Amino acid sequence: MLLCQVPGSGAFPPGAALAPGHRALTSEGQNLAKPRGPGRRGLFRRNLGNGAGPTDRALPPPPPAPVEISTWRQDRDQSKRGRQGEAGKPDRGEVAKAPPGSESGLSVPSLGLLGSRQPSPRPGPGPGPGPGIATCQLPRGKTRKVTASSENFHVGENDENQDRGNWSKKSDYLLSMVGYAVGLGNVWRFPYLTYNNGGGAFLIPYAIMLALAGLPLFFLECSLGQFASLSPVSIWRILPLFQGVGITMVLISIFVTIYYNVIIAYSLYYMFASFQSELPWKNCSSWADQNCSRSPIVTHCNVSTNTGEIIRVNRSWIYNNSLTCINGSEAYQPGQLPSEQYWNKVALQRSSGMDETGVIVWYLALCLLLAWLIVGAALFKGIKSSGKVVYFTAIFPYVVLLILLIRGATLEGASKGISYYIGAQSNFTKLREAEVWKDAATQIFYSLSVAWGGLVALSSYNKFNNNCFSDAIVVCLTNCLTSVFAGFAIFSILGHMAHISGKEVSQVVKSGFDLAFIAYPEALAQLPGGPFWSILFFFMLLTLGLDSQFASIETITTTIQDLFPKLMKKMRVPITLGCCLVLFLLGLVCVTQAGIYWVHLIDHFCAGWGILIAAILEIIGIIWIYGGNRFIEDIEMMIGAKRWIFWLWWRACWFVITPLLLIAILIWSLVKFHRPDYAQIPYPDWGVALGWCMIIFCIIWIPIMAIVKIIQAEGSIFQRFVSCCRPASNWGPYLERHRGERYKDMVDPKKETDHEIPTVSGSRKPE
Repeated sequence: MLLCQVPGSGAFPPGAALAPGHRALTSEGQNLAKPRGPGRRGLFRRNLGNGAGPTDRALPPPPPAPVEISTWRQDRDQSKRGRQGEAGKPDRGEVAKAPPGSESGLSVPSLGLLGSRQPSPRPGPGPGPGPGIATCQLPRGKTRKVTASSENFHVGENDENQDRGNWSKKSDYLLSMVGYAVGLGNVWRFPYLTYNNGGGAFLIPYAIMLALAGLPLFFLECSLGQFASLSPVSIWRILPLFQGVGITMVLISIFVTIYYNVIIAYSLYYMFASFQSELPWKNCSSWADQNCSRSPIVTHCNVSTNTGEIIRVNRSWIYNNSLTCINGSEAYQPGQLPSEQYWNKVALQRSSGMDETGVIVWYLALCLLLAWLIVGAALFKGIKSSGKVVYFTAIFPYVVLLILLIRGATLEGASKGISYYIGAQSNFTKLREAEVWKDAATQIFYSLSVAWGGLVALSSYNKFNNNCFSDAIVVCLTNCLTSVFAGFAIFSILGHMAHISGKEVSQVVKSGFDLAFIAYPEALAQLPGGPFWSILFFFMLLTLGLDSQFASIETITTTIQDLFPKLMKKMRVPITLGCCLVLFLLGLVCVTQAGIYWVHLIDHFCAGWGILIAAILEIIGIIWIYGGNRFIEDIEMMIGAKRWIFWLWWRACWFVITPLLLIAILIWSLVKFHRPDYAQIPYPDWGVALGWCMIIFCIIWIPIMAIVKIIQAEGSIFQRFVSCCRPASNWGPYLERHRGERYKDMVDPKKETDHEIPTVSGSRKPE
């Protein structure tokens, strides 16, 4: 309750009003609005509207007083200081100042006390408050400052954008971007691709594809989000016809988020399982079958019977009859490593196929719940909380990789593994193969997380004049160097594993799940102090996954925030936790006995060429339709004007090279498309059909939204189409102070007007 003194006469003049939660006091501190009988609210209205009535005594004019505001934080600090100074005295900066040009008194630019966010000059002459204005003093420990920050607590007092908030520090943003870009693929996919595509020779096409495809797209999305401060869906005010592209990005992110947290749950399970004196997959235990062996298994051999006859029998017959094989007659097959059987029989309890769903694996479900609780706890205040968590989750993986590299380099056989990775075994003739270049471009594209919507969402919280160009360079280089660095840590230990097992490195190297949950755990089990190294490794996988998951969920909540800003201000925590709960429930199918098949199905269809389609349309829409030169002018409004030679490379990539590369990768992916399978088990027809339905559901919004926008426009079909290909009238910098002459006529970005004239004022040249 805010206590208000009414200046002037003992009653409000006609038209005066108090904001909800205020009480009127006389100069002696009596309650002006206190009822003297039934109907307290009615009497309060009479006092405010009609002046002193027959039952009210006249009030002497009180001395003028400024508006004094106290906050919960201020009161807490005053309590800690022993409430020094005069009671109720405001801290520095808490006394509202009058706007320029007004003579005195009251201004509430961002407090919302009188229902307005803009400073209003005081009417009436003299040094005191004008008629109809109530000056309010908040009692200590009873009230709080009513600001955008109190309603929308993920907005800080020093944020440039008081509606959406900004990153607290530049480092929060950079670490969040690094954490988003650097994910599990850097550890379990890139090292295998490098080994499989010529070793060190693969770094050449990898670096070229970074410069031609990865970096231009990354810079484009960072600039786009920062310029308009909007989510991946709302950002398409730049080109209403393509708004479905933003919806596609968010939907694909939702599908990927569902199974990505399941992988985090796998890491949690393995980390908890490592807290034992001996790793459970070190030896073939009770859960193993007869095929569990680190050495080849005899399947058939010749034996001599009691009659002297030599016959060929299988292994079971030999064991049952306690016979011995004749030397040199054995037929072998590779055994299944203990870590492989542990992964399939214990961790996953894998069924025979997608048709056999089985039951929910309860310990994986609990790990999945824990993973979602961690994500929800880190994001309950949006970027203000996640921006602090990433200081650990983004940096810790580098510490672990360094420790693993140092440990691996001291092991016997490590040099052999590294030579296969990047060294003497490099094969430069591989560069003649188109497959190598396709793999390099694909790895760069997916590793940098472009076209998922996350880069736009995270960059939308930057301050307008942040140097997004240098940010893009730093994050992209960090991502690529991390991939190379991780390869040394992985292959040094795989080389040791090959050495002690008497195999070639090519026989032990794996990719994806097989590397993370079979090959590497098997190598760690052979090391002294295996549980310690296993805990470190899986904790690293956990932090790598969480960073990417934070950004994916932030993409979803940022989209909701821009579509329903009032709702998110009041209910950000329930909505964030609600999203986590819904996604947890949807992910339960991935922790059944057939869960691994579902994970691969979603990854095969949703994380594939759907993203390529979104990326191609994104660059075509912004560069070819909106205008590449116009977009460059937008960027220069943020980072300052650059010479023409600076933009030469970016123009070449944005206009020609990058779109052609993306189209080539898309065509290649469609030509090489194959039915998904896992562990050589093919998927049923209904599973493949379901995969197609998922990706069609994601991309179908592109034509749907284009049709909707054309229908909503006015004029002939051609006029409607042209209107939808122009920026909406509310497209431009979010804050008025940044709009300059180019966007001086733009509509308030909070208004939904998609088909008015373009917002860029003045004459335009064809772009």
